[in-house]
Amino acid sequence: MQPPRSALSPFSDDAFKLSRLGIAETLVNLDAEGNPLPGLAVSWRPVGPTGWEFSLRPGVRFHDGTSLDAAVAVNALSRATRAQPKPRILDGFELAVSEAGPDRLVVRTAEPDPMLPQRLSSPQLSVLATAAYRQDGTVDPAGAGSGPFVLTELRGSEGASLDRFDEHWNGPAKAPGLDVSFVPDGSARAAALRTGTGDIVEAIPASQAALLDPGTFTEVPMPRTNTLYLNSRPGGVFGDAGLRAAVREAIDVAPIVAGPYEKRADVAQGLLGPAISWSGQRPPRTGATPPTAPHGQRITLATFSDRAELPEVAAILEQQLERAGFQVELVVREYSQIEADALEGRFDAFVLSRATVLDSGDPAAYLRSDFACDGGFNLSGLCDAAVDAALREAESEGDMRARRAKILQAEREILRTGAAIPMLHERVVQGNAPGVHGAAFDPRERLLVQRDTHKVAE
Repeated sequence: MQPPRSALSPFSDDAFKLSRLGIAETLVNLDAEGNPLPGLAVSWRPVGPTGWEFSLRPGVRFHDGTSLDAAVAVNALSRATRAQPKPRILDGFELAVSEAGPDRLVVRTAEPDPMLPQRLSSPQLSVLATAAYRQDGTVDPAGAGSGPFVLTELRGSEGASLDRFDEHWNGPAKAPGLDVSFVPDGSARAAALRTGTGDIVEAIPASQAALLDPGTFTEVPMPRTNTLYLNSRPGGVFGDAGLRAAVREAIDVAPIVAGPYEKRADVAQGLLGPAISWSGQRPPRTGATPPTAPHGQRITLATFSDRAELPEVAAILEQQLERAGFQVELVVREYSQIEADALEGRFDAFVLSRATVLDSGDPAAYLRSDFACDGGFNLSGLCDAAVDAALREAESEGDMRARRAKILQAEREILRTGAAIPMLHERVVQGNAPGVHGAAFDPRERLLVQRDTHKVAE
């Protein structure tokens, strides 16, 4: 869907293209419930209160012919800790990585981190061959991954070519290679499926699904929330909690679900949706701020066009907010052209489709990134002591049942501030042409093309 923004650097969101296209691999994988599974590491154990020792899989070779050992893994993780900006999965965490033997490494954190194995499953912590990491801090994954496919060419924002890696540690892939096109326009992606020019198609817009043969796509419930972020930085319009509350009162989600999403979405009850099975156990909300009348206050509302529904969502919100008394300027661009301005707080409100367990399979990482004072993706500029305290409580809890309860408590504190207004939870439509087998339908959006993915004539 979206073209690379950082030349497929694993330290950026491009990392998820590396994993979805079978280029790069991580030390740890996750099962459907978010529990850790072996990846490039076959086992791990705690070492003292702040350390974990990982034993590496034998016989792993990179696309450049070099072998995986502890020195290579230590180099990859150490480079991630020094990257600028820091990978989102490391927001608020400091890692120290060292060799414990030829095939063992130790990862230590400043504070105990019971979720470190899950954290190391993030594609942003993929392990590449040493040659991928340049002295100037950039990373070139071409010919440097360990996955079933070798990146042979990246054509800027247009596409990429990949060949099968015959020496993959788990055996060669069934497909001889991949031709990839980056197509931000949702209608064009759907057309590629209809015309047979695309075999696997990401994120088909809900409006296009009715035009497709039902046997060519699958609707996948996603842990992805469409949220309105309000810029709560002091001095801005929504530094006023009462005006944030006025936005909350003005929004009616029903026409958004029925319109742009054509009922292929669920009305949000919180930041975490029904794809996270335990999210319905959340405590009741308390302490909502009463709304303040806008009196014609001018605001900028922004979103991006890569997800076809979002401009329509923003247009509906524009109408609702103007009826409530705001004067709204709407800004829509491609994501690659708007992300930097959004992170710098140049908009009063921003509509974002956000995966809530993308990085570690654990929502605490997403909540910290988006809502902690030092969060690396804090679009709303939120800095609230109670929120930060609740996030620390959740992140330090090792018992999974208690951790989930504390995550929901942190969610309640975030929603209390009014800096984020969750609207709906998406169901993503993925297209698969007749004869395509083995493509992943991954709610975390980490996997797509796998070793078993292939096409046969039908």
